[in-house]
Order: sequence, then structure tokens, then C-alpha cells
Amino acid sequence: MNDAQLPTPITPAERRLTAAQFQGLADMPPELEWFRNLNNAGTERVYRNAIADFMRFTGIVRPEEFRIVTRAHVIAWRDDLQRRGLEGPTRRNRLAALSSLFEYLCEKNALSQNPVKGVKRPKADSGEGTTPTIGDHQARQLLAAPAKETVKAKRDSAILSTLLYHALRREELCKLKVSDFNHARRGVPHLKVDGKGEKTRFLPLHPGTNALIHDYLEAAGHGEDGNGALFRPIKNNRGKTLERALTPDGVYKLVKAYSAELGFDIGAHALRATAATNALDHQADIAKVQEWLGHANIATTRIYDHRKTRPEDSPTFKVNY
Repeated sequence: MNDAQLPTPITPAERRLTAAQFQGLADMPPELEWFRNLNNAGTERVYRNAIADFMRFTGIVRPEEFRIVTRAHVIAWRDDLQRRGLEGPTRRNRLAALSSLFEYLCEKNALSQNPVKGVKRPKADSGEGTTPTIGDHQARQLLAAPAKETVKAKRDSAILSTLLYHALRREELCKLKVSDFNHARRGVPHLKVDGKGEKTRFLPLHPGTNALIHDYLEAAGHGEDGNGALFRPIKNNRGKTLERALTPDGVYKLVKAYSAELGFDIGAHALRATAATNALDHQADIAKVQEWLGHANIATTRIYDHRKTRPEDSPTFKVNY
């Protein structure tokens, strides 16, 4: 680019970064850059906890000290995590977080190699997942649980139906806007879902869920607010309607409360697992279920495939004396 192609220089009053801020960003250590680049709140929380734990273990205070970490430090930390009784999945996640940081440092040429590579990690469980699922009769009970003709009951019915028929993560459900529920493809209503890794997927909207959401929006009165949150708290402490989105913790407590009343205490993720398992049990193609769930790897989807482990198919029940 020559001088003739350069844009017109801005005045000091027009710049959005001060000179000090500009220089501060230029001097930012890559370790802090890596933190700043985490754009998913859930991932950032998990990774921040993992790195903080490693820093406490090693005594690291300054970002530059990560560059003198060796594989021996990582192994010692891994063994300490086990001594403290952390479960295998938690230990794997913490090692993965640390590895992500070191991979970034290698990309920035701050390190020549990732010290986490080669460190043996706890084996991943194979076969069925540990997240509980519920039976068809329990799912029907849960869908019928919010029986009152109140805005809250209508909202809760719509939420439970959305979770059980579309297998959304809590965070995905909370991100839904009113406009996300008004998409159509080939004349079929679809739900626009913003998933992990900034990936968007469109899910055909179950007719029952569609009706329940319409019923809820009519009662709540924000159906014309296309850019507003779809599922919202009903009231705050002053009794006023809120416009912000329901939180993932709020969704968890909602599912917990209804399921506990029915005698099976589960969290919201159990409904995602139930939907996936139910779809596979009814001969849904596993590749389509992977896409439906927003899984990057089909191995994750297979955790929900119980078709080979159903008790009724066991040879035990084929023995006939």
C-alpha cells in the first residue's frame, strides 16, 4: 500500500484508543492475550479456574513465568490433582486448559514446545455417559407439571418442551431471542440456535413446542420484541417484569424444582441426554443426531447411544430352561 492509498489520518480527538492504551495492548504478554481471546463465558470460567489452580501449585505470579514451566511441573500438578481427589474428567479438563495456553504461547513463538504434550492424562470413560436420563413416562410427567394458567407456568412449559424436544444446552436456551423462534425453512418452522464455538444451527421446531412458545409469548406480552430475550424471569424483587434473559442457573433450578416434586431429582443437562438417547432409541441416524446436538465429534454423540446396552436385549433374557 502506497501513501496515496492510505486512509485520511484521524485527529487525536477521533481516536478511540489513547496512546497509552495503544501501547499497553502492543506490550501485552501473550499469556494475557490468550485469556482475552476466550469469548465463551463458560469456557473462560473453566479455563481461568484451571490456570489459577496451576499458578497456586507452582507459585507463578508473573505471566512470563509460564515460559520456564517444564513437563515435570505439569506431571507434579497432575499427580497433585489426583491426590486431592478430583475426578478423572475434571483432571482432563484442567490439563486441556493448560495445554491450550501453552499451544498459544508456541504459536506466538514465546515457547518452542508445549510441556503438557506427552503428559499422560486420566483415561476417558467409554460407553455410556454419566449424565442420568429419564424414562418416557417421566418425561411426560415433567412436560405436564406446570399445569397452572399463569405466565410462569406457560413459560416453564415452553422451556421444558424446548429442552426435551430439541436437546439444547442451558446456555443455548438462555441465548434464544424472540426472532430465533420465527425462522422457517421450506415452510417448516425452525429454531435458530447459537451453539458452542460460535456455531449456529437451525433445528426444526416441534409443533407442540411451537404452540407452547406462542402461548407463553401471548401471555408475557413481548412477542413483538424480536431482538429481546425469548425466555425471561417473570418478576424481580419489586414485582416488575424483567427484560433480561433467564440465566443458565435459573434454568437448572427450574428443572430441579419440577423433577424433585415428581420424585426424580435431575438437572437440565439430563433433559438433553434424555432427548438424545430417545432419538437414537427410535432409530434416528447418529450423524444427524450429532448435528442436532451441535457436537464437534461423533464420539461425544455415541455416549448417548444405549442401543447396544439395553437390559431387555441382554442374553440373560434369552436363556430358557
